Amino acid sequence: MRIVLVGPPGAGKGTQAAYLAKNLAIPHISTGDLFRANISQGTPLGQKAQEYMRAGQLVPDEVTIGMAKDRMEQADAEGGFLLDGFPRNLVQAEALDEILKADGMQLDAVLDLEVPEDEVVKRIAGRRMCRKDSSHIFHVVYNPPKAEGVCDICGGELYQREDDSEETVRERLEVYHTQTEPIIDYYKAQGLVVTISALGKVAEVTQRAMEALER
Repeated sequence: MRIVLVGPPGAGKGTQAAYLAKNLAIPHISTGDLFRANISQGTPLGQKAQEYMRAGQLVPDEVTIGMAKDRMEQADAEGGFLLDGFPRNLVQAEALDEILKADGMQLDAVLDLEVPEDEVVKRIAGRRMCRKDSSHIFHVVYNPPKAEGVCDICGGELYQREDDSEETVRERLEVYHTQTEPIIDYYKAQGLVVTISALGKVAEVTQRAMEALER
């Protein structure tokens, strides 16, 4: 299967992508991983991306599209893939269609993870990270530490990342609404969109997604 995963920040795309890719035995291709791999390997596209990032500028669509194209052409993606974070806008969605068409392929589904905006804010703004070890993550509602502001695992100080403040989350949501949401209508016109609720436990959302994709 060739699947695109979409949803607002805080919808749990990364978590669901990993589970779904494993269940479907296809590679999980995330934009973040693409950037990290190309930059660490020093590819021409990675070098270009790094130049823009160092200058504090957005990486142009053509660079991101080039990275995605290269990754989709690798041997492990011959039987399908799950795209997470790409396409991010209409330009990238149209480019993806052209890439697939050139290879005589097409998408099977666009899985839209639906989460109410207030829940997104609650999920992200409630996160707390450990200053000693950033892999230790808590949540004021869903996974509170035993002692407020103190990591259960190592005793480090818990803090809220600047990116996780309510103001920043709402700004990120606005970017999602203006840039990424239009691709849902674009794919709806092709009859590819499958929308599911991303509320509930991780396993429940994964099961919901698998059932929707099987239909």
